[in-house]
Amino acid sequence: MKRILIIDDDVDLCRLLGNYLLKKGFETEAVHSGVKGIAKFSEKKFDVVICDYRLGDMNGKQLIASLKEHDPAVKVLVITGYSDIKTAVEIIKLGAFDYITKPLIPDEVSSILNNILQINTEDNKNGKKERTAVKNSKAAENTGEEFFEGQSTTAKALYAQVKIVADTNYSIILYGESGTGKEVIARTIHSMSGRSDKPFVAMDCGTLSKELACSELFGHVKGAFTGALQDKEGHFELANGGTLFLDEVGNLPIDVQGMLLRVIQERKIRRVGGNKEMEVDVRLIVASNENLQDAYRKGKFREDLYHRFNEFSINLPPLRSRKDDILPLTEFFLSKATAELDKDISGIDDEVIENFMKYSWPGNLREFRNVIRRAVLLTKPGGKITADTMPWEIFNNGPLAPTTEIQDTSDPFDLVNPVSNGNNGKKDILREAASLAEYKTIMSVLKQVNFNKKKAAELLKIDRKTLYSKIKNFSGTTDKVLQSNGSE
Repeated sequence: MKRILIIDDDVDLCRLLGNYLLKKGFETEAVHSGVKGIAKFSEKKFDVVICDYRLGDMNGKQLIASLKEHDPAVKVLVITGYSDIKTAVEIIKLGAFDYITKPLIPDEVSSILNNILQINTEDNKNGKKERTAVKNSKAAENTGEEFFEGQSTTAKALYAQVKIVADTNYSIILYGESGTGKEVIARTIHSMSGRSDKPFVAMDCGTLSKELACSELFGHVKGAFTGALQDKEGHFELANGGTLFLDEVGNLPIDVQGMLLRVIQERKIRRVGGNKEMEVDVRLIVASNENLQDAYRKGKFREDLYHRFNEFSINLPPLRSRKDDILPLTEFFLSKATAELDKDISGIDDEVIENFMKYSWPGNLREFRNVIRRAVLLTKPGGKITADTMPWEIFNNGPLAPTTEIQDTSDPFDLVNPVSNGNNGKKDILREAASLAEYKTIMSVLKQVNFNKKKAAELLKIDRKTLYSKIKNFSGTTDKVLQSNGSE
């Protein structure tokens, strides 16, 4: 039985989510603070962690970083209280597997968990010696993603570069915003190369300390440091003969960069705490959101290591510059999502397509894929994807709330009084933004059940009294519409 750790300061949500997952065959434990969650995670092994982005004692960034210190391969599903895609992108960059917005839709939670656990199952089938041997790595064949060539001039130019460099042994730097598909491109290059029958191993360098980075890259011997209970292969050993993909390579500590340069030059590694050197033959593909040339000029990255990597570089275009690919991408992701959920969808409303073309897609291909997957999940079998299944920002071309971090220990998403309370400041902006998101969700559900409040409350997993209270707090015509159309 798969074990799930739930970290959320909402006791009722933990109870409801725990009961639901128990019925789905999962074993769950729940804690109500970040500190307790980290302690519980360090005591026992969990397959997935579900955590709220904003807890009373810490935020999602701090929690994910702490969890990653204990186990870089931990799968984290983050719950956020408002639909802010830029924050969601930041969460993914930190190493979370996915995010989900409140109010939670049980089937969506189940679908994402099945996706996470299917990846873990595939890892085992592919003969990894043990899960700890591939901490913080993702075998490319298990990502569930495929390269989409595209029809735009920009996309065709990208694919032409991929074909040119694939069958060489050049080291490659991939530049691009989050969500542009850097790992997918790396995997495609590997599959088109002469190393395609050898391992492809990916490593996220974004959150690793010096000690952990050395262990992950080069491995360690038993007793090398506290917690080193057995010998462990590093990523260079796992990728020997094949391709090693280092994501967010610019975040590696300077000392580790020096060790990495030596390995590249000598093609030999030595495990942490060991004396034996091993020869390795690995092709390196690295990725960065930041220009590494600018980074070395600022002293953040070694210039000599940059030149070792920079035998060939590819810039991945953001989705907003590939508008000609929106329609074929829609069909591509739709076919993937319907196959994943085993659901027939008759099509997508023209209004939705029009807004796809207008939207800026700050989360790029990853955001687009998730929007389609969510829409398919919310659409009835045989139905058509409509505006009701879309996140708020798609029809308003922007996130609901500012992306600046707010240092406020209280809960800015407390929706007891969703309208402004007269106090000026960022908290009011966020409160009103969250209120808009909640209003849209409640209205969408009410419309689906013909304004039957009882059914709506059941779908939203709240009691009718709470639903009535939330409806009452919405002002003006909203309340009137709900009252005039609402049925018990």
